[in-house]
Amino acid sequence: MLPLSLIVIVFEMGRELPRTLLSLSPPYQDFDPGDYEIVVIDNGSRAPARQQDFAHLKANIRVLSCSTRSPSPVAAINEGLSLARGSLIGVWIDGARMASPGLLRACAQAAALHPRPVIATPNYQLGPDLQRISSAQGYDQAEEDALLASIGWPRDGYRLFDIATPEIRGGPFGAMLESNALFLPRALWDELGGYDEAFQEPGGGVANPDTLLRAVALPDTQLIRIFGEGTFHQIHGGLSTSTQERAIQMLKEASRTYLRLRGKPLVPVRARGWVYDSRTGMVTR
Repeated sequence: MLPLSLIVIVFEMGRELPRTLLSLSPPYQDFDPGDYEIVVIDNGSRAPARQQDFAHLKANIRVLSCSTRSPSPVAAINEGLSLARGSLIGVWIDGARMASPGLLRACAQAAALHPRPVIATPNYQLGPDLQRISSAQGYDQAEEDALLASIGWPRDGYRLFDIATPEIRGGPFGAMLESNALFLPRALWDELGGYDEAFQEPGGGVANPDTLLRAVALPDTQLIRIFGEGTFHQIHGGLSTSTQERAIQMLKEASRTYLRLRGKPLVPVRARGWVYDSRTGMVTR
């Protein structure tokens, strides 16, 4: 069994996926390629991702097509979980999100701190504001390409923080609705039952927040937030990042679905949990 597996879900991300996988590659992450695998699941793209397109990354990558067709990525995630060979598994519900250079090492080190860890990394969006706002002010893929070129990415991956906006309001330890890179030991994923396939909306609705909430509610688990690392969303017309109106409509509809399924309103995770600082290797409890 490998120490680590990453499940990356993609749909119509021909521009974004190469950057995401480069950011997860062994040289960028300074991580031994024999210690982890990347399982890319294409969820029905018109031009599906191809494994040979990423051979130059020298990473242990499998690129597969989801065996079922759904506008929701949830079945694709669960298929990836069933195929993963790692003892620690991280899920990228959105394959358009690049990683900071120390993310994999930080999550692996944080996992060793507790027998039942729920490891959440913070989300950022590239650009001057949240993309549902900045897109109305002219932010688009061309501007994003120029922004990445201005920091010389990928030469110094930590400069992504200089050109990104955090999704968490109220500081890095504020209320967390979701984590695009959520890491659990395989045993916890099995106990959780993976993602709930009742969330069949395009993009999965609030399947990702639901998964984080259910994970931290499992008995004797410990939420561990990663500080100093993150994932960075590239603009690609996603449901929650394309326009303010579309994002609000999606959240309203998804929240109604959550209320119907769970019998309670959707609320973010407010617990601070433990904080693992990737820069110092210290944990605050």
